[in-house]
Amino acid sequence: MANWDWQVFCKNTIDGEVVSSCFGSGGDITYLDWMLSAWGWTAAVALFSLAVALVFGSLMGILRTTPSRGLVFLGNAWTELFRNIPLLVQIMLWYHVLPTLIPALKDVPSFLLVVAALGLFTSARISEQVRAGIQSLPRGQSMAALAIGFTLPQTYRYVLLPMAFRIIIPPLTSESMNIVKNSSVAFAVSISELTLFALQAQEETSRGIEIYLGVTALYFITAFAINRVLHFIEQRVQVPGLIAAGGK
Repeated sequence: MANWDWQVFCKNTIDGEVVSSCFGSGGDITYLDWMLSAWGWTAAVALFSLAVALVFGSLMGILRTTPSRGLVFLGNAWTELFRNIPLLVQIMLWYHVLPTLIPALKDVPSFLLVVAALGLFTSARISEQVRAGIQSLPRGQSMAALAIGFTLPQTYRYVLLPMAFRIIIPPLTSESMNIVKNSSVAFAVSISELTLFALQAQEETSRGIEIYLGVTALYFITAFAINRVLHFIEQRVQVPGLIAAGGK
């Protein structure tokens, strides 16, 4: 431990001189500035990807529980496609292959392409969770809603989905934490997130232990914060006996 140099984060990225405040000024930045900026990019990739995953995952999960065989096939095909191709391969497809097939994508920022790849990859997993949550509910709930005159879309909106989402908050918490960790693959297309920062900063400073421990701490803080927020939401919206009833 005596050989560790935690002042590396206070060093200027240009000349390597230690900055007393640990924050640069006048256009110069320290490694701490750089790391915090990278943390922001990691959070942005994760949050936007999670939004995409929730929208498409919920939609496909719903389709897989409808009476229509065609919609069920569509939802199943979507889920199997995106969950059976490695995430890094999907990012490369979005970044290198699709722009050659769809020229309009050449003008799309790499950040959005990564968000699309990570969001759709995660949507396949959320689709499974939404499907399982809906199917865990007693059939009497949907039958009763239809019997009192609700349409099928109204039954999903007002009866099934509010209960199903309460059930699946724990697995959604895991997926939300996973998406933070999976955002690290964005370094492959030069998104300046935490993993890319760690690789470049370690090369420049030769202080791999300090750099990677700092990055690890930020990943942990981000994932733990998501865990606590969603746990708080789960406690607020939990319906006593709901899971037990769904298991009958």
